[in-house]
Amino acid sequence: MMDRFKKKTLTLSNLKAELNERETVIYSEAAAFSKDASRRRPEEKVQSGYRQSYALDTDRILHSMAYARYIDKTQVFYLIRNDHITHRVLHVQLVSKIARTIGRFLHLNEDLIEAIALGHDIGHTPFGHDGERYLSKLCADAGIGHFLHNVQSIQFLDCVERKGRGWNLTLQTLDGILCHDGEIHNQVLRPQGEKSFDTLALEMAKKKADPDYALMPMTLEGCVVRMADTVAYIGRDLEDAIRLKVVQRTDLPVEVTAVLGDSNGTIVYNLVTDIIHCSHTTGHIAFSDRVSNALKQLKQFNLERIYLNPTIKKNAAAIQTLFELLFESYLNDLQQGNERSKIFTGFLADMSEEYIDSHRPAEIVRDFIAGMTDRYFLLQCPERLCPKVIDVS
Repeated sequence: MMDRFKKKTLTLSNLKAELNERETVIYSEAAAFSKDASRRRPEEKVQSGYRQSYALDTDRILHSMAYARYIDKTQVFYLIRNDHITHRVLHVQLVSKIARTIGRFLHLNEDLIEAIALGHDIGHTPFGHDGERYLSKLCADAGIGHFLHNVQSIQFLDCVERKGRGWNLTLQTLDGILCHDGEIHNQVLRPQGEKSFDTLALEMAKKKADPDYALMPMTLEGCVVRMADTVAYIGRDLEDAIRLKVVQRTDLPVEVTAVLGDSNGTIVYNLVTDIIHCSHTTGHIAFSDRVSNALKQLKQFNLERIYLNPTIKKNAAAIQTLFELLFESYLNDLQQGNERSKIFTGFLADMSEEYIDSHRPAEIVRDFIAGMTDRYFLLQCPERLCPKVIDVS
């Protein structure tokens, strides 16, 4: 029996080696090869087994508790009941599909692309970017630095998941998640090159101190995901806004539609096609001048007509008040040792001593609130203060 087990293990190990070797044949020389992946801690064989490094990262992200909570986290529109409006879980799947399509044509590592894409928004707060801004102010006022969802994604995957033990993901995956900054407009992305876990920690600290601090992925795969993040949300947010009658399709500037089209499908196709055309065998990821300018105009249109539209901000003040209320309440509970509080029973129960000892009370509160879904967040608040969900199906 033991000999048979050893033979099976050896066979699977050989298959992994063959897959790693195949990458050197089918991938670009500029790709991130699975055999070169770097982890903070060595893996026991039974944990890594026959799966390649970035495929293992993807599995761990998919099975994380934070990934499950994507299902009820706002993308743009919150407190709206409509089954066809994008939530965070759909967004990351769209990013993954778009990025893997680009990566396939550029001969890059699709496993790494998928891991980065599925994990890139895992640190998002409830109520989207509004919630992120409210929590950031509270964190800064508490002296723990600004809150940014990309930094928080690393915090969850590295320090909070598995009751504080983290998932021991590769540096290349974590770096791609940290550097995804899809809201920033770049025509060209060139990977930064060699980094280490010390670099990762330093960049996280600099980003928390200065939200405008510029980051650049260390791999082409990370650059692809960063571009794909924009491709995935720009047209999809527009379609959601049209569905909710926030804007009309005819409102789009003709300079944009002439280049990109006026529907999500044509926008995605034209952006992806341009990226592949401008990036193939170049060592960077890029848009053409014409497409980049049109995309920049579309981003500005979405910002002014959708993201800052007062018609979708009617409950913003109420949500901000609830963030302030919960942050103060949980902080008091921690400082006073109120073990009946949800932050003890729902978050710190069975948490590792290493996590508790290495995090200040305000950081624990940050992690608890950031991990909440929209619905769970509202359930923690006094019902009389909660805005109502509107059915627009």
